[in-house]
Amino acid sequence: MSERPLPTTVAQALAQARQGGVDRLDAQLMLCTLLQRPRAWLLAHDEDALPADLAERYASWAHRRAQGEPLAYLLGDKEFYGLNLGVGPDVLIPRPDTETLVEWALELIPAGPLSSPFEVLDLGTGSGAIALALQHHRPQARVTAVDASPGALAVAQANAQRLKLPVENLPGSWFEPVAGRHFDLVVSNPPYIAEDDEHMAALRFEPKQALTSGATGLDDLCLITAEASRHLKPGGWLLLEHGYNQAEAVSDLLKNRGFRHVGTRTDLGKNPRCTGGQKPHE
Repeated sequence: MSERPLPTTVAQALAQARQGGVDRLDAQLMLCTLLQRPRAWLLAHDEDALPADLAERYASWAHRRAQGEPLAYLLGDKEFYGLNLGVGPDVLIPRPDTETLVEWALELIPAGPLSSPFEVLDLGTGSGAIALALQHHRPQARVTAVDASPGALAVAQANAQRLKLPVENLPGSWFEPVAGRHFDLVVSNPPYIAEDDEHMAALRFEPKQALTSGATGLDDLCLITAEASRHLKPGGWLLLEHGYNQAEAVSDLLKNRGFRHVGTRTDLGKNPRCTGGQKPHE
């Protein structure tokens, strides 16, 4: 870290962060979080003094942000589909593009009263973003979430408890924790980046095991599509997030496993982002 003196006022703190290469908005959000004040407060209090311990923490955060550490990890939370989720280095930071998967899933989950539970499974839940969004908007559904990472599952469980959403969180790899169970809908945002992908350098602060999946990025997508039918009820759907250039490959995986009505949805940037299909009715 720089040996420059610690800032003594709000204005100095923001100026030093900007000089260190931190985006203006990021600098403001970090300081607001530490001060527990809204952004509007900063405008009228730029000459207010900063306690030494808070100034030291802020300088540390600013340095880490300038080194590329995601803002969400520093702040400890991230908004996703209207929910404020706790996040940390054990989980991927939820992306707006994943809301495409949530919106598709919500179309498939009945909105009204149900005569029997509508069972939903989220594979590789991470922070719990998808599962919690679905449970929040479809409280009548019964949502189960799975993750092989103890750290990730702890984050998902903490988010569920804080949001008071009754998602069942289970430890284990993919379908192993739900052996013998069957679902109306399976959703997943699995690892799908190739191990040698040039973009991994920009993602170095996020858990690699949640990002990469073999030489082509398709290993986990292959595994999920191969196993899904055994855990879907007749007529059940499988929805998968994938890379912008993987829609054709994922479509082929689903068709080769007998799924029907295979289709793809685009994300906010109009890139193919989610592909899904329906298990035939027996």
